[in-house]
Formats: sequence, C-alpha cells, structure tokens
Amino acid sequence: MEASGRHYHAFISYSHADEVAAGNLHRWLEGYRIPARLVGTRTERGTVGSRISPIFRDRAELPAASCLDSEVERALAHSGALLVLCSPEAASSRWVNAEIGLFRRLHPDRPLIAALLRGEPAESFPPALVMPGPDGTPREPNAADFRRDKDGRHLARLKIVAGLTGLGLDHIIQRDAQRQMRRVIGITALAICLALAMALMLVFAIRAQREADEQRRQAEGLIEFMLTDLRDKLKGVGRLDVLQTVNERALGYYAEQSDLANLPADSLERRARILHAMGEDDHRRGDVAGAQAKFEEASRVTAALLAAAPQDPERIYAQAQSEFWLGYVVFMGFHPREALPHFRAYRALAGKLVRIAPKNPDYRHELGYAQGNLCSVGLDERGDPALLPECKAALETMLQVSRMEPGNRAIEADLANRHAWYGDALHKQGDDRAALVEREKQLAIAQDLRAFDPKNATYRVSWLLAQHSTSLLRYALGDRGEAQRMRAEARAELARLVASDPENNDWKLWQKRLAEPWPKDMVH
Repeated sequence: MEASGRHYHAFISYSHADEVAAGNLHRWLEGYRIPARLVGTRTERGTVGSRISPIFRDRAELPAASCLDSEVERALAHSGALLVLCSPEAASSRWVNAEIGLFRRLHPDRPLIAALLRGEPAESFPPALVMPGPDGTPREPNAADFRRDKDGRHLARLKIVAGLTGLGLDHIIQRDAQRQMRRVIGITALAICLALAMALMLVFAIRAQREADEQRRQAEGLIEFMLTDLRDKLKGVGRLDVLQTVNERALGYYAEQSDLANLPADSLERRARILHAMGEDDHRRGDVAGAQAKFEEASRVTAALLAAAPQDPERIYAQAQSEFWLGYVVFMGFHPREALPHFRAYRALAGKLVRIAPKNPDYRHELGYAQGNLCSVGLDERGDPALLPECKAALETMLQVSRMEPGNRAIEADLANRHAWYGDALHKQGDDRAALVEREKQLAIAQDLRAFDPKNATYRVSWLLAQHSTSLLRYALGDRGEAQRMRAEARAELARLVASDPENNDWKLWQKRLAEPWPKDMVH
C-alpha cells in the first residue's frame, strides 16, 4: 500500500445527513474479514488481504469553507478507491461533488463505487458521478443498492467488498455463506455442550434451552436466506448451481427433525418454505424423484399447520403452494390429468384467499396462477379440453392484478404468460389470427422486460420462448421468412443461456425443442 502511494483502501464520500449510515458502513467494512480461501487471490486491484482497512471517513462539517481542507485532499490523494454514498442530500452536496471531481482528476484509473442509500438514481446520484467522461459518453455507475426492495443491506455490502477487492461477487457470496454456516454450526454445537454440562442445575438448563432455540432460529434463518432471497437473486442470473451444496446441508439439518410435534409453528412454516425451494432446484437439475419427495414432505407440514388453523390466510397460502408443486411435478412428467386434483385444490385454496381479502393483490395474483395451471391441463394433448375457458379467466384475473399494481415487473411477466396461454387456447380452437394477436401482446411485454434488465436470465428465457411461439403462428399463417428469422434469434439467445449455465436442465430441454423442424400441424 505505501509503495504505491495508497495509504487507504477507500475514501467514503457522503452527505452529513447520511452520517449514521456512513458510520455503520465504515465500521462494518473495517471489521469485515475476507473469507480465508480468498485471501492471497491476485486481482486487478492487487493481492487480496484478510481485511479492507484502513478506510478514510471525514467527520468534519465544512459549512463555511470555500474548498476542501488539506486533510481531505491528502486522504483522497492516498486512497485506492472512492466510495460514494448516494442520496438526495448527497446529490445536492457541493462537498460530495467536489470530492468526486478531485478523485477523478487525481486517479482516473482507480475505481469509483456508488452505494445508493435512498431515493431513485436520478435524484440521488451526484452530478459529478454521472457527468460525461472524456469521450463525451455519460457515465452509468453500477451501484450497490441498499434499498430493501433491491439488493438490501447484506448483498449491497458484499457488492462493495467485491468492488474494493476486485473479487467476483459470486465467489464472495458463496464463501461468505459457507463461513456463516460453519459459524452457526459451531455455535450450535457449543450450545449443546453447555446444555449437557449444566443439565443438573435447572436455571442453567432453562438458559441453555433458550440459547439452543436462538441458535436454531439463526441456523434456520440463514438456511432460509440462502434458499429463498439469495436463491431468487442467483436465479435472475442463471446461477442455481451455486446453491447445490447449501441444499444438501439444509436437508441434513432437517433430516433429524422428522417429528413435527417437537417443532414450533414458525419452524414448521420455515421448513415448508425451504422444502419448496429445494424441490424446485432439484427439478430444475432434472432430479424429479428428489423434487417430489421434498414437495410431499412440505405438503405434510403445511397440511398439519392448516388443520390447526383452517382460516389462517398464511397457512392457506402455504398449503396452496404445496398443492401447486405436487401438481407441477406430475404435470411436467407428462401426466396432466393426474395433476388435476392438485391443481383444483390449489385453485380452491387461492379462491378462498380472494374471498377472505378481495382487495389483496397477492391473493388475486395467486388465483391467476391457479387458473393458469388448469389452463395448461386444457392445452395439453393428454389433458382436458373442457378446461380451455380457464385460459381466458387466468388472463382476466392477471389484468385485474396488473391494474391493482401498475408497473410491477413480476406481474408484467405473468401477464405476458397469460396472453400466451390464451393465444394457445385460441390456436387449439382453430383461430390462429386471434391467437397471433395474443402472442404479439406477450412478445411486446417480454421485449420490454428484456430491455429493462438485459442480464436477467428469467426475462431472457421469457423473451426467447415468446419469440419462438410467435414464429410458429407466423409460419402457420404463411409468413415463412419472418417466422424463420424470429426462430433463429430465439435459438441464438438460448445457446447463450445454456453456455452460461450448462447445469440448467430446463434450458437444455428447450434447446432440443427449438432444434426440431417446423411442426406439420402448423402448416396450413
């Protein structure tokens, strides 16, 4: 650090309205230990050490000054990176803008990391942060987003660590999660030893039990984070393979807790959610038997909870998820009629939720999912054509949800699917012109989502499938040239996805389907 003129790993620039957040982040960064297996890694930032310290944070107010003081200038001159805490107050702070400008003049080649605390980027990024570069191109910083509905505090902090060290975010997340898991397991083992050692004294036994309960909650909470929140973020970039080891450890944790009577209700609910997530991951890897076993075990849990409180909306919802997944595994195994009892039970439970709270968009959203499942059975060659009206019902329900929550990207994606299924129903009834209208509505939504987040694997898959299905209808209606062009684009996108995650079984199955010749029944 000294030899290269860098006394500080980073300089934190912030508005003093954000002093509490700056202090918390400063303490966390200086106290954070790089996972041992990553220490010594050589990156573009140099050799990774065990800590990210020291980090400079200016604590002085400068209301009357006309320029930055000498201490700040020296710290900027000797800092390896600039970390800007962004908020509406930071955007209007002349000192934050001055620090950004000076750092860029002193170190045009050193990293500048943005951390969005509050507000939207347009109102929170300081002008100096996004001003055009020497070539006139506007800068678009890739921010660590601390907002709860975005990265959240934990992931945003790990993004900053990745930016300061040059390490890949996936490596940091995986190693950090493994380290936390080992820590929780170690603490849990220690609690058990203490409980045994003090078993003769009642007061200590009670205290030890409380400690064991807390450790159980910590362990279960960590497992749920890795298999739900973290899993959803990795799913967006097509990296479900990272969670395979975690799934196995989580399953081992619960293997010895088969007696449901010994677990409190919150643990039962968490266990069911984890089993749903693990089953979905198993199914995506092609492990159908493993997925079905986990869904059946989850259903045993959620059914027991619902029996104890049959009017509790959360327990109705949990059992609805179990019914869906049980039906989904059977349906995807090419047995649509055998899936019907589960899908009908799912629809009944979703309908009950809507009756309990008609203005709740989440419950109505769930009803749209359930109607869509029945629509899928109606569309399947081995299914029941009498269920085709469910396709239109699912679309109408999802349009209601879209009006209740305008601008919700997840709902837009679901709405696109409902247009697709209704289009398929129209095609099955012989009206390809009307079917093409619905497919083009789906494709327009999918294109908007893909443009909004080009790296999101889910959006990319939705787009390529919409592209492919629309091409089939165009081919059937005689527009062969456009159909072939659209199908070629879909194949190219799918090839890129498979190359990024060869373990994703769903993508490989779609790749085989898109390699097949044009269906004969599509030719008029």
